[in-house]
Amino acid sequence: MQEKKIGEIIAEAREKAELSQRQLAKIANISNAQLSKIESGEIEVPNPKTLRKISRYINVNYNEMMYKVGLGLEVSTLNPFIKDYYEKMNLDELNEAEINVLGSISNSNALVRSCIDKLRDKEKNNISEKEEELLLHTIEDTEYQITTSKAIVELIQSLKIKERNKNAKKKKHD
Repeated sequence: MQEKKIGEIIAEAREKAELSQRQLAKIANISNAQLSKIESGEIEVPNPKTLRKISRYINVNYNEMMYKVGLGLEVSTLNPFIKDYYEKMNLDELNEAEINVLGSISNSNALVRSCIDKLRDKEKNNISEKEEELLLHTIEDTEYQITTSKAIVELIQSLKIKERNKNAKKKKHD
C-alpha cells in the first residue's frame, strides 16, 4: 500500500474538521491557491511555516507533518536508530537512560503547565497575539516530545527486562 502524501493527509484532515479549502486558507492566513496546490500535490514540500499554520486547525501534529515531507525526524520506538541506540546499552546504562528520560518528561510537563498558565491569564500577563501563537507552538511541540519520551521509556523498560532475563540465564549456567 502506497504511503499518503502530505497533501492527501491535509485534505482528509481538513474534511474531517468540516472545513472547506477556502475556510482553512482563511483561518490559517494562507492563500486558497497555495492550499489547493498543497492538497493536489503540486507543492510536495510546503514551507514549514505554512504547515505550522495549517496543523493548528486540522488536528494533525506539526512534527508529524514535517517528518512526512522529509523535513523532520520521526522520533518513535519504531525509528531504527533510536531502537539501535538503546539496544546496545547494558542494564546500568538502561537504568541511567530511563532516569534521564523520565526527568525530561517531568521537565516537559512542567513547561506545558507553565505555558497553559500563561495563556489562562493572557490579559494579566499582557500577552500579544504573536506570543500566544508561540506559546501554543511550544505546547504542541513539547507534548509531541513527551509522547515520544514515553515511548522511549517503554522501549527501555522492555530492554531492561530482556537484559535481566539474559543475566539470570547467564548466572544459572555459571
